[in-house]
Amino acid sequence: MANLRPMLIMGLLVLAYLMWMEWQKDYGPRPQPQVVTQEADTAIGMPAVPEVQDKSVPSAGDVPSAAPSPADKPVSQELSVASDALVTVTTDVLEVGIDPVGGTVVSARLLNYPANPDSPEIKVDLLKSDGPEMFIAQSGLLSRAAAPNHTSKFSPVSTQYSLGSTADEVEVPLTWRDESGVEVTKTLVFKRGKYEIEVKHSLTNRSGQKWTGSRYDQLQRSVIADRDDGGFTNPGRYSFFGMGFYSPDEKFEKLDFEDVASEPYKRNVADGWLSMVQHYFFSAWIPPQSQVNSYSTEVYSPTGFPRYIARAVSPAIEVADGDRHEFSSRLYIGPKLQDDLDEVAPGLVYTVNYGIFTVFSKPLFWLLSKIHSVVNNWGWAIVLLTVLIKLLFFKLTEAQYRSMARMRKLQPRIEQLKERYGDDRQRMSQAMMEMYKTEKVNPLGGCLPILVQIPIFIALYWVLLESVELRQAPFILWIDNLTARDPYFVLPVLNAAFMMMTQRLTPTAGMDPMQRKIMQFMPIGFSVMFAFFPAGLVLYWATNAGLSLAQQWYITRKIEAAG
Repeated sequence: MANLRPMLIMGLLVLAYLMWMEWQKDYGPRPQPQVVTQEADTAIGMPAVPEVQDKSVPSAGDVPSAAPSPADKPVSQELSVASDALVTVTTDVLEVGIDPVGGTVVSARLLNYPANPDSPEIKVDLLKSDGPEMFIAQSGLLSRAAAPNHTSKFSPVSTQYSLGSTADEVEVPLTWRDESGVEVTKTLVFKRGKYEIEVKHSLTNRSGQKWTGSRYDQLQRSVIADRDDGGFTNPGRYSFFGMGFYSPDEKFEKLDFEDVASEPYKRNVADGWLSMVQHYFFSAWIPPQSQVNSYSTEVYSPTGFPRYIARAVSPAIEVADGDRHEFSSRLYIGPKLQDDLDEVAPGLVYTVNYGIFTVFSKPLFWLLSKIHSVVNNWGWAIVLLTVLIKLLFFKLTEAQYRSMARMRKLQPRIEQLKERYGDDRQRMSQAMMEMYKTEKVNPLGGCLPILVQIPIFIALYWVLLESVELRQAPFILWIDNLTARDPYFVLPVLNAAFMMMTQRLTPTAGMDPMQRKIMQFMPIGFSVMFAFFPAGLVLYWATNAGLSLAQQWYITRKIEAAG
C-alpha cells in the first residue's frame, strides 16, 4: 500500500495537468474571423489578398500613414522599373525570396530544418507569400515627401545571390528613385551561419528641400480560424502562437492573435523588438538599440479575411538637401536557438516559452545541453541526466526504500493482524499504525520522492516540446525522433516491465482486493498513457524506473540479509 499511494498521486497529478491543457485547447477562446473597416490613410500595411496578382497596383490601405512633414507634398506615384521575378538569396542556413515590390521578404526556407524527418529534402518554410498561412516581413520609409514604402517598385541588380563557399556575407542592393531627386538604396545583408538579416535604407536627398521621414518595419500574417494541431500526437499545439513584444521594463509581452482587434498594442519603447512566434521558430524585427520606436498592432481586412500586423516606427529624421542618411534595422528569421538568441538581441531568448515551469525547464535544458556537448546524442544526454537526478535524490529515495523493505519484513505480522481483527478495519488500521510507530516505519515514505519527480517530469516535457535543439533528434536503433512517440512502443512496454518487477518488491499486506487490482493495472495504464508521449520523455521515465528498481532491489536484499 505504501507504493500504491505515491504512484496514484503521480498518475492523477500528471493526468490532471494534461486534462487541463486539453480543456484550455478545446474550450478556451478561439480566433474568429473579423471584418475590420479602416480608412486608407490610417490603416497599417496589410498586403492585398493572395488572389490579386497585379502587384503594380498596390492597395491604398497597404501603407502606414506618414508622419507630418514641413514639405506638404503627397507621396510620389512614380515607380522605378523592376522585374516581376523574385530576388533569391541562398546562404548556408537560409534560402530567401525577396519581392522587388517593396523589397519585401516573402519566403524563407530554413535549410538545416527538415519539415518532416521522413522527407529531409523538404525544409521548413517559415515565411510564405500567400495562402491561408501567409507570413511576410515588410519595411519601408514614411514621409509626406517622396519615400518608398513596401508597395513601391525597386530595381534589383540581379535576381540570384549566393553566399558561396568562401564569402562571409552577401549584400543584396535594391534601388528606388523619384523624379523629385530623392534616391533610396535598400540593402539586405546576409551573413554566414546567421539567421538575422541587416536591412538598410540609404536615402540621398537632392530634392532641393529638407526631407523628413521615418523607417517602419512590420510583420504580417494570416491565421486559420479554429487552428488545431492535433492532440497529444502533436504536442506543439500547446506552444505559444502569437505576437511578442519586448521592452526592458516589461520584458516579454505575449499577445494572442485573436486579442489584437479588441485590444490593440501601442507603446513607445527603447531597446525593444517585435516578433511573431510559433512552435520552434519565429521572426522578429529588431530596431537599433537605444532608439525609441513606436510599437503597435492592427488587423487589416480588405476583403473580410483578417491579416494580423505587428509594426515598429522609428522617430522622424530630417535630411537636408544634398545630405545622406541611413536607416537600419535587423530581421531575424529562424529557430529558437537558446544559446545564440541573447547574442542577437537582449531578451530574444524569451521567445522560448516553457510556461509556468520555466523555473525548472531552463536549468534542466542548460544541464541537458551541457551533457549533450560531451556525448553528442540527446537520447544519451537524457539517460545521463536521469542518472544525475537519481544521484541528487539518492538519500531521499534510499530512505523510502529502506522503509518499504522494513514493511516487507512486517508482512507476516500484518497478515496476523488481519486474521485477528477480521472485518473490523478501523481496529486493524489502528493496530497497524501502532506497529509502524514501534518499528519506526513510515507507510507514506514513498510519496515525497514521487512528488519531487513530478515537476521534473513536466519540466522535461516542456523542454522536449519547446526546445528546437531537440526537434527530430534521433537516439538509437528504432528511435529516430525523441520528440515524437516511440513508433514500436518499446519504451512504454519497458517501463511497464520495470513497474511490474517493482511491484514484486512492494509490500501488499493490508490491501483489499480492489487495491490489489488497481496496483496490478497501473503498469498497463501507464503504458497506454506513455504510448502517446514523446519518446524522450518516456526514455527519462523508463530509465528512472529501471534505476529505482535496481536501487530498491539492492536495499531490500541488504535489509533482508541483515535479518
